Amino acid sequence: MKTIFSGIQPSGTITLGNYIGAMLQFVELQDEYNCYFCVVDQHAITVPQEKSALRLNTKSLAAMYIAVGIEPSRSTLFIQSEVPAHAQAAWMLQCVSYIGELERMTQFKDKSSGKEGVSAGLLTYPPLMAADILLYKTDLVPVGEDQKQHLELTRDLAERFNKKYNDIFTVPEVRIPKTGARIMSLQDPLKKMSKSDPNQKAFISMLDEPKQIMKKIKSAVTDSEGIVRYDKENKPGVSNLLTIYSILSGKSIEEIEESYIGKGYGDFKNDLAEVVVNRIEPIQKRYFELMNSDELDEILDSGAEKANFAANKMLKKMENAMGLGRKRKR
Repeated sequence: MKTIFSGIQPSGTITLGNYIGAMLQFVELQDEYNCYFCVVDQHAITVPQEKSALRLNTKSLAAMYIAVGIEPSRSTLFIQSEVPAHAQAAWMLQCVSYIGELERMTQFKDKSSGKEGVSAGLLTYPPLMAADILLYKTDLVPVGEDQKQHLELTRDLAERFNKKYNDIFTVPEVRIPKTGARIMSLQDPLKKMSKSDPNQKAFISMLDEPKQIMKKIKSAVTDSEGIVRYDKENKPGVSNLLTIYSILSGKSIEEIEESYIGKGYGDFKNDLAEVVVNRIEPIQKRYFELMNSDELDEILDSGAEKANFAANKMLKKMENAMGLGRKRKR
């Protein structure tokens, strides 16, 4: 069985865009693959974090993984910092990385632009991401378009290490879903939906109450045509809403378009809000059950044990390949 690894930063409650673009496919993938899902809290500290908020967000994200349908009996869910091999392997991969290629990463340029002081961790984020992936002999990495460049570097580092030291790494392939990989802002459909957007109407949080969801969808940007049809270039707002509707309802975009012939955006938005609420409410119920019990800690303890076992085996291979430590006599 092939292996999949994916991680999400605990930087706040995930959005509907995160759910559709990433977590929804995770649930489907666990039926076919050996899955490792990680709360990447070490990635989060490349920018300043308040420690109590980071711990709460870490627990919250882990609970959300389970609430959306990740089953601990079929997948390994763990927190990155509870598996020390990630940081150890990242250092070794930094030593085969080139400063020039790290400085060319789009996310580094975006996040460091105009800042007087930039964390070294922001620059070396990609080798840590590569370590996350390569430690588990990962075959496929499901990511959004914004992480594709980092995956290309991961592949380069794996091939470079294999060629220079020993052929121990599986070179992973990127897996980008054909639909819904990039859910856009409700207020500016030309940019990705983001929980860091200062405009609270631009995104739907997975913990938003039904009334909030209704209000945000009703205020979503559309256009003056008044016809519910998919046209990404000329009708980005309506097309984004149709994508959300299609994925959460299981109906094709063509079916949805046909059902709103002769109807306006008001009916369309009301129905879409109902579809979103019906999907999110059971997830929220399970989420709060986990946050208020010991079950989540038990799941994460078990996940950390499994992840440590697998990661430490690969870490030892890396150390041996590079000549680190003592070679003991048997």
